[in-house]
Amino acid sequence: MAPDWISIGRLMRVRGNRGELLAELDSADPERGQKLSRVALQKDGKREVLVVEEAWRHDGRPVLKFAGIDSISDAQVWERAEILVPPEEVEQPEEGAYSHQTLVGCRVETVAGAALGVVKEVEEFGGPPLLNLETPDGRELLVPFARAICKKIDVAARVIQVELPEGLLEL
Repeated sequence: MAPDWISIGRLMRVRGNRGELLAELDSADPERGQKLSRVALQKDGKREVLVVEEAWRHDGRPVLKFAGIDSISDAQVWERAEILVPPEEVEQPEEGAYSHQTLVGCRVETVAGAALGVVKEVEEFGGPPLLNLETPDGRELLVPFARAICKKIDVAARVIQVELPEGLLEL
């Protein structure tokens, strides 16, 4: 397996007693789990390619059943593992939308050009996604990924220009 496979989410915990795992996928498509056929799971330096035997949604979250993982103990090995796919299987976002993978690594600066940090991950907690930045001084800064704040997004140049609400930097 090539090393350039791309993370599209993670497995959370065992669900059921046949080796199923609850997943969190970085996709706006609620049917993304059902479109997976072969993935790599990666955890603690171990990587294994597996076939997705079944996929469905339970309480709004994807559940994945992999061939060869047939018990709770088999599945527990992969709890909190990253889910990877080959580059050609990465979903392309709609016009004006951005995948989490394309935002990670972008420099974030104010519209005036002041450097704020680099996106280390995109987090979702029910509202707009949050850009989790590592600031030049090593702190963490959360910036809402909203049109009112993110004024210019140039993923080709790896730059996001923002206009922060007053007081956000002091939080």
